[in-house]
Amino acid sequence: MGVERRHALASAALGRTTVPVRAEAEEPAPLTGVAGQIIDISPHLVILENPDGVEERLVIAPWATAWHGSPVNPVDLPAGTRVMIRARQSGRVAERLWGDITRVTGIVRTLGKDGRDLTIELDGGPHRGRRVIVVPYGASGRIRVRHPQLEPGYLFDAIGTRRDGVTHARLPATSQPTYRAASVPEPPHAYRAVQSKISGAAAWSDAFDDGEAGVAYPMLERADSECEDAGVSCTGLPYLALGSMLYVGNVCESRSSVLPIVACGCMAGRFCDRCVECGTSPRGRIAELSPLSYVELGGELTNGCFNARVGLG
Repeated sequence: MGVERRHALASAALGRTTVPVRAEAEEPAPLTGVAGQIIDISPHLVILENPDGVEERLVIAPWATAWHGSPVNPVDLPAGTRVMIRARQSGRVAERLWGDITRVTGIVRTLGKDGRDLTIELDGGPHRGRRVIVVPYGASGRIRVRHPQLEPGYLFDAIGTRRDGVTHARLPATSQPTYRAASVPEPPHAYRAVQSKISGAAAWSDAFDDGEAGVAYPMLERADSECEDAGVSCTGLPYLALGSMLYVGNVCESRSSVLPIVACGCMAGRFCDRCVECGTSPRGRIAELSPLSYVELGGELTNGCFNARVGLG
């Protein structure tokens, strides 16, 4: 079934027309996400090479902050660091920089020890594959408070740094669900067509290419998405097709965008958690954004989620 046909059917299910969603209210000044690798940095200027190999220069705002496993001054980010930058004024003024940041989301397979550090092998699904991460001893207490069931079969979600091929988990991205990954709670029995938008939590993922805009969505047809793990969610989401356009609104920041569905959010659909960044979202992850799209919607990468509303775009 083609994208256009799926779009029309989803519009009918949502009680919507096929006219693209527009901003419902005047939004604040736009934010720009800038990805790249630092070539040089000073207290007032950062020079980086973007994913297309083009050199970019951004002024560093006096109020700018940075994170590189922990809060640091922007000037302390070393050359060679991969950065995601939140910028204003058409991407010319950097106000927030995240260095070598990554997110590890998946199902615990095995655990081990490397000295005092903990090692975890995760199954991140067909798009991320399996990877081994290190939980440094200094971060293990904070991780275990939010992830008490560090056992095979349970879900894991943390934010950390990746450098020289090694991933270190630094912060828990969420509280661990109490159920095993194979026991996702059932969604509501029926989706009500009068509901034009669905509320829940939006997260971000490192499964996207640097500088890529888009969203991963849990409820995709398996044949369309070529993902055997698709179609799992504890939220009553309608089925959409790969390539559909999805309206995503950040409730906390009053920002919205219409983004292409470029991947299957099969791992996000297993998390029936809530986002508590501003109020408390309804239960369930309804979208997983690329870092670029997440930042441009006002999300803070180290927070891991924002309260969101989605609808057909």
